[in-house]
Amino acid sequence: MTKKDISNNKQTNNALIWTLTGLALVVALAFLAHWIKLQVYNIKELPLGIPGKALEYPLWAAIIGILANFLLKATGIYARLKPGFRTELFLKVGLVLLGATISMVDIIKGGFGAILQGIIMITCVYFFSWWVAGKFKLSDTLRAVMSCAVSICGVSAAIAAAGAVQAKKQEVTYITTLVILVALPLMVLAPMMAGWMGMPQAVAGAWFGGNVDTTAAVVGAGTLYGEQAQKIATLVKTTQNAFIGVVAFLLALYFSTVVDKKAERPKPIIIWQRFPKFVLGFIAASILFSLLAGPDKTPEWVANGLNSIKAMKDWAFCIAFVSMGLDMSLKDIKSMGWKPVVVYLIVTVFNTILALAVSWAIFGWLFPA
Repeated sequence: MTKKDISNNKQTNNALIWTLTGLALVVALAFLAHWIKLQVYNIKELPLGIPGKALEYPLWAAIIGILANFLLKATGIYARLKPGFRTELFLKVGLVLLGATISMVDIIKGGFGAILQGIIMITCVYFFSWWVAGKFKLSDTLRAVMSCAVSICGVSAAIAAAGAVQAKKQEVTYITTLVILVALPLMVLAPMMAGWMGMPQAVAGAWFGGNVDTTAAVVGAGTLYGEQAQKIATLVKTTQNAFIGVVAFLLALYFSTVVDKKAERPKPIIIWQRFPKFVLGFIAASILFSLLAGPDKTPEWVANGLNSIKAMKDWAFCIAFVSMGLDMSLKDIKSMGWKPVVVYLIVTVFNTILALAVSWAIFGWLFPA
């Protein structure tokens, strides 16, 4: 073995050690978030009359992740640990496990409403975002990535859109950071506003699913509001996720034929390539749950297994929320200027108002849960 090979192996081993250390840190912070949640649970009433039990683990996990983010950057070891911050991985694991707690009957019952809401929200919000971004003279690639992120599901949609339109890496990083910065406050504010408006669980969940951009924050908002809200919010957002492949294909087709004016057109296989596979895992887990639980009384061994799955689901989400806080980067926001921020906030307000009206119409009137 040459000296170069030995050096490469050493670098690989060091990178692996730092990645595992980062992962261990995230898990430790998740345990800390869980411990804080238990302490707050014992407080009957917090300032502003908020009951302690209303502040669930997503809030504490995100806050701890943000604090750790600044601390790690101040100490200069953030970049080495970052590969261990696996937001998307743990989020998808949590979503698949969540599917094992939702009956297919509930999915079918709410599925028509979720599909209808998804089509309305994606179409209206995307084209509104594209139009506003054009008024501010943002680049076509940045417009596409931002419009997909705010209209579909945040980070995952931004990444898929970036691949379809060949956006710059800094544009993706910028939008990803912007998504997290806006989604974290909405994760807390949306359930509070829903409570003030007296929204039913299903309507509130549908509003979170259509309004909050990133899937993790949607789950967090639903968790803070209630169990049914969490399920409906996840169903609505998961349905919107399923449109990623189609939107990415249409974007690739538009950019190749209109923007770049290339003769070669993208193949339909891109729909499958961009399709979020965890959606299939979510559905498969729900089918398995429906078969095991059945219409009659659930067997004790199945009930015990479901309780374990629920616990694992909560831990997976908790780790994802910590990672989301750790992934935030204010530096990327500064590098791109103020125009995209203004556009994103304008579109978010439009998205919030439209989602409120659509969720009431669909889940409060057409398909009441």
